[in-house]
Amino acid sequence: MAAKNFGCRVVNRSKSPVVFMILFALLMFSMLADSIVSKISLESAAFNQKRDYQALQSPKVVRNIKRNVVFPLPLTVSTQNKIIRVDNEHGIGKFRRRRLPEYEIFTSDELTKKFHGRVLEFFNHGCEVHFFMTWIAKVGSFGRREIMAVESVFKAHPNGCLMILSRTMDSVQGYRILKPLLDRGFKVLAVAPDFPFLVKNTPAEAWLDDMKSGKKDPGEIPLAQNLSNLLRLAVLYKYGGVYLDTDFIVLRSFKGLKNTIGAQSIDVVSKNWTRLNNAVLVFDMNHPLVLKFIEEFALTFDGNKWGHNGPYMVSRVVRGVEGRAGYNFTILPPMAFYPVDWMKIGSFFKLPKDSAGWRWIEAKVWQLKRQTYGVHLWNKQSSKLMVEEGSVMGRLMGENCVLCKHVYSS
Repeated sequence: MAAKNFGCRVVNRSKSPVVFMILFALLMFSMLADSIVSKISLESAAFNQKRDYQALQSPKVVRNIKRNVVFPLPLTVSTQNKIIRVDNEHGIGKFRRRRLPEYEIFTSDELTKKFHGRVLEFFNHGCEVHFFMTWIAKVGSFGRREIMAVESVFKAHPNGCLMILSRTMDSVQGYRILKPLLDRGFKVLAVAPDFPFLVKNTPAEAWLDDMKSGKKDPGEIPLAQNLSNLLRLAVLYKYGGVYLDTDFIVLRSFKGLKNTIGAQSIDVVSKNWTRLNNAVLVFDMNHPLVLKFIEEFALTFDGNKWGHNGPYMVSRVVRGVEGRAGYNFTILPPMAFYPVDWMKIGSFFKLPKDSAGWRWIEAKVWQLKRQTYGVHLWNKQSSKLMVEEGSVMGRLMGENCVLCKHVYSS
């Protein structure tokens, strides 16, 4: 006779052995199935691991493929078929390539093949001065400080043209960053450079081939830094114009400058320059000194020494050719482009603590307006500093912006 407990039927004792055997059989089947699945999973994992290991041992072409981006003309955007070759005719090169985004700039695709035509078209619109900047970093890193540098170019040169050589900025997101300036009629364009085209028939062509094949060691210094060092030289040699770092605030027109480089430091006694810098370069197309810079870069490249392929390189070359026939150029004193040393740049961002400090700010701003073309911000040292309202940089940025947004958070 069955009884009811909480609405559930209680099984008669005579039937309980049968139920027990059924439950036991189901339990054993479940354990056996788990064992089989576990074995299959382990074998699959072992196979995948072996396959991945074998793949790592074989020379491959690494492809980073992203979706095409469609945007209305005249902006052309494509990030497809970014191929980074790490193998050569003898197999993997001596220096195993790291999968760095900077290597994408070595490649040519349908977008970069349009580079030369885009340059000619862009600068064919009555440009007062031709400016170039480089940006070999993520588009999202192009921030307020960099926008302020771009704004200052147009504050001093309303009819100037600025081309930013950058694969990442030549995109929808990059266009949106620059759109407020475009809406105000300023001529600024980000263009993915054709690196092989720019170095073709220069001493850097062999350097590029060695870097791509793995014969050249990129070193421990961020590759983007050294690529920018070469890219600025190649574009000036090819087209001529003014190169500016993206942490340079323009204060005066560059229109009267020709074949010019600036000294970063001078000897206090002799007044002779002790080091030059390449954050600002003004040169004609095919200038022999720029070609000499490219040659020195390619022949003495060292990716493990900071500044070796940049400021120290231009200093070595100029020291060797200064005074020789055929090299016509001007070296401007530190006040022209580097009025504050990198160790003292912090003083330009801070408010004074007393009346003497306020007088110093007034005197410094007055001096800079009359004696310098701009201020290099030494971003490595100052990028985390806030621009305090009323400071030297606060005054300069406030007076040399065109959008004038976020000046004090730059």
